[in-house]
Amino acid sequence: MSVFALGLNHSSAPLDLRGRFAFTLEQLAPTLQGFRERVQQPKQARKGLPEAAMLSTCNRTELYVAGGPALVRPAVEWLAGLGDVASSHLLDHAYVMEGSAAARHAFRVASGLDSMVLGEPQILGQMKQAVREADQAGTLGSTLHQLFQRTFSVAKEVRTATEIGAHSISMAAASVRLAGQLFEDLKDVRVLFVGAGEMIELVATHFAAKNPKSMAVANRTLERGEKLAGRLGAEAIRLSDLSQRLHEFDAVISCTASSLPLIGLGAVERALKARKHRPMFMVDLAVPRDIEPEVAKLDDVYLYTVDDLSTVVQTAGEKRQAAVEQAEAIIETGVQSFQHWMEQRSTVPLIQALNAQADDWRAAEMARARKLLAKGADVDEVLEALSRGLTNKMMHGALAELHASDGAQRQQLAHTVSRLFLRNSAFAPGSVKPDDGEL
Repeated sequence: MSVFALGLNHSSAPLDLRGRFAFTLEQLAPTLQGFRERVQQPKQARKGLPEAAMLSTCNRTELYVAGGPALVRPAVEWLAGLGDVASSHLLDHAYVMEGSAAARHAFRVASGLDSMVLGEPQILGQMKQAVREADQAGTLGSTLHQLFQRTFSVAKEVRTATEIGAHSISMAAASVRLAGQLFEDLKDVRVLFVGAGEMIELVATHFAAKNPKSMAVANRTLERGEKLAGRLGAEAIRLSDLSQRLHEFDAVISCTASSLPLIGLGAVERALKARKHRPMFMVDLAVPRDIEPEVAKLDDVYLYTVDDLSTVVQTAGEKRQAAVEQAEAIIETGVQSFQHWMEQRSTVPLIQALNAQADDWRAAEMARARKLLAKGADVDEVLEALSRGLTNKMMHGALAELHASDGAQRQQLAHTVSRLFLRNSAFAPGSVKPDDGEL
C-alpha cells in the first residue's frame, strides 16, 4: 500500500485550466466512486479497491489515493478525461507526489503554507469537508483516514504554536482594499454580491464593515440569498434579474459554483451604457469563472480574478519567515511519524498470517489433548505432550531452514534465529556458531 497525491493549483496551472477540474461538494462522491470504477481490475475483491479523497477549491483540485503505485498513470488519465484535456497537457501543469512527499504536501496545504494567502484558515475547513465527503462516499479507507487525521493534528499544532497566520491579507480583505483604491469613499458605493457561499459571506462581511451606500445579494436559490441578505441588512434579488439590474451597482463580487459564466460581455456593456460609463469594480472569485474574461478589456471596468489577487495578498516574507521555518519543522516531524506508521502497517499481513498459523497449531494441539484426556490419559503427560507439540511446531520452520542453508546464508540465518529465539539467553545475537552435527 502506498499513498500519492495528484493535483494542480494556483502556482502550477492557469485559472481557466483549473476551472476544468473544479467540483462542487455534491459532485465529489460520484466523482470518487467513478474513479474507483475506472481503475479497479476485473474481478478485483472489494477489499482491494483503492482509497480516494478529493479536495476542490478555487485555488486547487487534488486527488489523494492509497493503493498500488501502478495507479498513478490511470489516475492521471482519468483526471485528464474529466477535464477533457490530453494527459500530457495535464501533466504540464499538475504535480504527482508519492509516499512521504504526499504526506508533507497534505500537511502544508492544511497548515496554509501552500495557499495563495499564507496561513489562511479556510483551507483546513475545506479539507475536513472533503474528507467527510470521501467517508460518506465509502472511498476513504483506513490509510487515508490515518493520513488526514494526522494532517489535521499537524495543522492545529502549526496554528497554535506559530504565528503563521498573523498579518495575512485574505481574499476578502484584498477585494475591499482594491475597491478602496478605485473609489474615494466606499460609503458612496453600491455593492452587489453574486452567490451566497462561504467566500461571498466573508467578502460581504468585510465590505459591510466599511458601511457602503447599499448592498444586494443575488443567488440562484432566493431563500439562501435572503438569509445572507438578512444578516447583512442587504437586499436579496433573483439571479434571473441580474442583467437588468447590473447597472445599479458600482462594485460586483461574484463566487458561485456555476459551470458557465453568469455575467457576460453584453450584459456589462449594457450596464456601462446605462451608467454613462461610470467605472465598475468587479471581482470574480469563482473557478470556473463567473464573469466572461472579455469583460476585462472594457475601458470602464476593473476586473480582478483570484489569480490577479495573488499579488495583493502577498506580504513581506521577513515578518513571518521564522514562523514558516517553525511550521516546516512541525510538519517534518509529522511526516516522519506518518512514514513510520506506514512502514509498520506494511508488516500487518505477515503478523496476521503468523497469528493465524499459531492459532491453527494451538487448536490442533488442544484437540489432541482433549482426545487424550477423554481416553483417561494422565493430565501431566497430556500437558507435557501439548507443550512439546507446540514447541516442535514453532521451531520446525527455523530448524529446517538452518539445516537446508550453508555458507554465508547459514551464518546470516543463524544470526536472525538467535535474535528471534535467544533474546534473553546467554547467547548474544550473532555469537551463535552452531556445529553441523548439532542441528
